[in-house]
Amino acid sequence: MNAFHIRYHNTQGTLMRILNGASRRGLDLYYVHAAAAAHDHQVTLVLDVNQKQVGQLYREWYAIADVIRVSSGPVQTAEWNAPHPPAGVTIEDPRAAARA
Repeated sequence: MNAFHIRYHNTQGTLMRILNGASRRGLDLYYVHAAAAAHDHQVTLVLDVNQKQVGQLYREWYAIADVIRVSSGPVQTAEWNAPHPPAGVTIEDPRAAARA
């Protein structure tokens, strides 16, 4: 699994073109998070890819005019092994509390 961090100018359709690069290859998007980052925006994608696909994705993403920077690395396993929901968060059914 690789985590890709892509910095881009938030113009119409840029995020969709970035996501299309992965979906067109039939890759599963395990995690997607897009947010504002200073004056630009950043999207983080977690994909299970081989080295050839990494090169193809870099080439495609850098071909998008509004993409500023692309970086990647292995996913930090600690992030994925965290308890879900996070510790200290309780999920209760309000109907169950009313019945008690």
